[in-house]
Amino acid sequence: MPRLRPSTTPDQDDRVVISGMGMIASVGNDRESVWRAVRQGTSGVRRVAGLPGVPEGLSIAALADVELEFPGQLKVIALALHAAAEAIEDSHIDLRAVDCDRFGCAVSGHMGDAGFVPRYMGRPDLFDPDAIDWWQQWFPSTGCWQVATRFGLHGPRTCHSTACASGLIDFLAAVRLIRDGQCDLALAGSAEAVHPLFAAGFERMRVLAHHEDPALACRPFDRQRSGFVMGEGAAMFVVERLDHALRRGAPIYAEVMAGKMQAEAHHLTGVDVDAEGLAYMITETLRAGRLAPDQIRYINAHGTGTQQNDVMETRGIRRALGPAAERTGVSSTKSMLGHLVNAAGSVELAVTTLALRDGFAPPTINLTDPDPECDLDCIPLVGRTVALEHALKVSVAFGGHMAAVALRRWPDCRSAPLERPARAA
Repeated sequence: MPRLRPSTTPDQDDRVVISGMGMIASVGNDRESVWRAVRQGTSGVRRVAGLPGVPEGLSIAALADVELEFPGQLKVIALALHAAAEAIEDSHIDLRAVDCDRFGCAVSGHMGDAGFVPRYMGRPDLFDPDAIDWWQQWFPSTGCWQVATRFGLHGPRTCHSTACASGLIDFLAAVRLIRDGQCDLALAGSAEAVHPLFAAGFERMRVLAHHEDPALACRPFDRQRSGFVMGEGAAMFVVERLDHALRRGAPIYAEVMAGKMQAEAHHLTGVDVDAEGLAYMITETLRAGRLAPDQIRYINAHGTGTQQNDVMETRGIRRALGPAAERTGVSSTKSMLGHLVNAAGSVELAVTTLALRDGFAPPTINLTDPDPECDLDCIPLVGRTVALEHALKVSVAFGGHMAAVALRRWPDCRSAPLERPARAA
């Protein structure tokens, strides 16, 4: 079967679209079941016990359910492969018909296999003698390698470790690889499983929420918010140059209008509550996408539920959008899915993409007592149907990492005319 080769015309289209998605989280094992639960405001947070190495103080989390392929496989890798398989299938790609030398892979880093540590710390009771050799999964890039190898993707490969912005940054890395002409399409995303070191660190930092009712623990933008809940899951995207997607008749969800990264030179874990960096990044993202502030009708916020983050995001969004902020819905789906750390950006971008597809802005659950300093329309308790043409996803991470992606809703290319819609002025 002949392969689709890249265009050689000088004016090669550099527009990039999302043509496939896979997702798994605590509320569902595939893209549509997760989205249905999020639309309904369903919480995946529950009380847990017996997680190996996890402090007793961590009593609640949003855990995803995935079957390991073999004993000792890291759960985070199983989650990544699960979402990647769904994304490939969803994109209707025939891997025999595309040039896999130009099929890239951008999957974020993860905590490597530290299963050997207890043995050397004198805790053989925590060591699994039947597990595979630790070094086979030790590198943070193992998930990226496994995903690319599973599907025979031989194009450029990237793997970023930028804390809670990792998923969004690797998505942007894949888009850049395509626009630079290094590949025609790429598989991009991230995965996360609760890890003892992360859990212990967050507990010591006192950023984890505690509540008698686990489902009520994470309360972004609420006056009574006390932190976030750790979560698990993964999301993967097939991102593709527009002309390549159209030639193969791919189903298209959205166009990537623009994306920007920025950094705060402020503090390793704290945020600049004046939000100058965040406001600048959002403004630059809109400028690059040729979007006016009033064209953004929905923002999926980072929304951790910590005191600093929620105030900072509110101020940054207000500074960037100006008066248009009054007409923009903002929600945090961490209230339902927990904080997926490395996978937060990709899972929340998938939710944002589906919000565009269906014209539905998901809610921020548990928002019963809005903080006056978080005075945006944070879509409390119940989501709403709204005409959405453009949306924005924002991630803010430890280390000062920040990223934003602006998307444009795309009609189903299987039934819509294939003429190229004009960019927003």
